[in-house]
This record gives sequence, C-alpha cells and structure tokens, in this order.
Amino acid sequence: MSLPLVALAASFAAAGVAGAQTAPPPQPQPAAVSGNPNLRPLPEGRRVAELQGLDKVTARTQRFEAPVGQPTRFGALEITVSDCLVNVPEAPPESVAYLTIVDHKPGQPEEKLFAGWMFASTPSLSALDHGVYDVRVLSCTITQGSAPPSSR
Repeated sequence: MSLPLVALAASFAAAGVAGAQTAPPPQPQPAAVSGNPNLRPLPEGRRVAELQGLDKVTARTQRFEAPVGQPTRFGALEITVSDCLVNVPEAPPESVAYLTIVDHKPGQPEEKLFAGWMFASTPSLSALDHGVYDVRVLSCTITQGSAPPSSR
C-alpha cells in the first residue's frame, strides 16, 4: 500500500468514517480535502461502482453495478454509492467508493449496517460486518448503456 493511501485511510479511520454509524453519515469529501491528491472523480458520464457480493449461506458470489446516487439491491441489502473515486493515471491503480448499506430484513425495521469509504485494493481496511453478506468494491467506471442495476 502506498504511503498516500495509508495516510488517507488513517484520516478516514480517525474521523470515524470507516465504520458503521448511527448518526447520519458525513458527506463524502473531495480527495484534495482528504489528504490524497491522487484520487479524483471520474469524468462526466453515468458513474457506477462495480461491487462484488457474497451470500455466506449459499456461498454464491455476484458481481453487480451500483450507479452513483441510486440505491441497488443485493439480497436483503440496499446499497447506495454516494461517490466513486479513482487514482490519477500516474499513480498505482485504486478505486474508492463511499457506500451506505441498509439491511431490509422482512418484518423488521431497516438497520443501517455501514456508511463509509471502501477501498478496492484493501477490502479489509473498511469492511461490512454482517453474518450473511459480504460486499466489496472492485472498481469505479463509467457505463455507456442504460441497463438497470443488477439485483438478486
């Protein structure tokens, strides 16, 4: 892990952004404010985060796209990507997404499980802690088509 990425991760962890929160999550900050000038938003277009979900009960994994600003379902989870950043071309490849994950168990009130930044290169740095599901960021991209988001 490069030194700027470690510094960025430490600043997020110190600010309490990485773990689950009961208060409304802070709004994602631009990369320059966060201390890593290498991270930048993607150019204009339909920005999506490519995610991978694991259902631990069935041991099935699924890759799916989550458009920035739109909720996407994976099992009982509702995942909303607020921002998706990538490193500049001169820096090592990295994708970082700000996710809010809410559990919608049938017959129970919704429960916010996670609100924070997830790093594609180090998924364990800021991970979802759930008994049934794992979710990780694979990349941030721009899609050309208007296909609806995948869901289970």
